[in-house]
Amino acid sequence: MNKKWLAPAGLAALMITACGSSTSSTSSGTSSAPAAASSSTLKTATIGGATVLTNAQGFTLYSFAPDTPTTSKCTGSCITYWPPVKGPATAGPGVTGKLATIKRSDGSVQATYNGHPLYTYVADTAPGQAKGNGLNLSGGVWHEVAASGSAAPAATTSASSGGGY
Repeated sequence: MNKKWLAPAGLAALMITACGSSTSSTSSGTSSAPAAASSSTLKTATIGGATVLTNAQGFTLYSFAPDTPTTSKCTGSCITYWPPVKGPATAGPGVTGKLATIKRSDGSVQATYNGHPLYTYVADTAPGQAKGNGLNLSGGVWHEVAASGSAAPAATTSASSGGGY
């Protein structure tokens, strides 16, 4: 009889421990978005038929046309929608280009790939999406970064037209 009672008590202890872990995870979950943005291992994935650069979680990385190899032009409210990839970054599977960093105007360090400062896009809510490719927002056109290091072609031309009404 004790064995039957100990098993549920043991399970209860595990559940309490798991709940404690869950609570801890939830607390750190509050800051999980910045943690995800600061992940510095880059890899490649095939998205929409193109081999592109992604972060460790599989989210597409973008470049901003107005940027230079040493300066990010995405500042202020722009980074709310296009969070910079924190540097330094390390090369994972399929990443063969040159990784470096730049210092942003706010003093933070941003990862670059073959001279392109890197960003994610908040509308990409799951790995494998590239909703930002070809968009003309925040003062310039955004492109997913091809594994070769160049800007991948926009998926559609209408996305970059900005309307026309």
